[in-house]
Amino acid sequence: MSLKSNFELMAEYNQGMNENIYQAASKLSETDLAKDQGAFFGSIINTLNHILVGDTIWLQRFANHLEVFSVLDYVRALESPKSLDAILYSESGVLKEKRGKMDEVIKLFTKELTEKAISEPFSYKNTKGQAFIKNFGHVLQHFFNHQTHHRGQVSTLLYQQGIDIGVTDLLVNVPNVK
Repeated sequence: MSLKSNFELMAEYNQGMNENIYQAASKLSETDLAKDQGAFFGSIINTLNHILVGDTIWLQRFANHLEVFSVLDYVRALESPKSLDAILYSESGVLKEKRGKMDEVIKLFTKELTEKAISEPFSYKNTKGQAFIKNFGHVLQHFFNHQTHHRGQVSTLLYQQGIDIGVTDLLVNVPNVK
């Protein structure tokens, strides 16, 4: 298995899980989605916004990688979120549409990745302006793990409202070996 194929698998998994989460969330009213349930970001809609905020910030950083990823032109054109708890879209239908577009970009981005780029040092600044140089592959792993972590929180919030999103294990997406 190559690291590139691992990231392609993660992109596929994330897209499918995001579709499941948004499908499950669509069973709730906008009021229920915005209800503060005591989670880190408060509500379901706020947590879903945070996931998109994180993806936007990281993909905009990835757009500055020494290797040019043309598919990231989409995120280059987006306004940078002002904070990690920014509410990009308060209406769930619009948020779902933007999530879908971002997931397509992520899948195409993983197709553009090269093993060389994955293994290179990657320079970026965090939201506080602190500079870092880390292995790009490790940063990519964090990018995917971040989504999974917060989707787990959303899954719990949905479950507390009586909605079970079903199986969330990555293993379901891992292909059988022939």
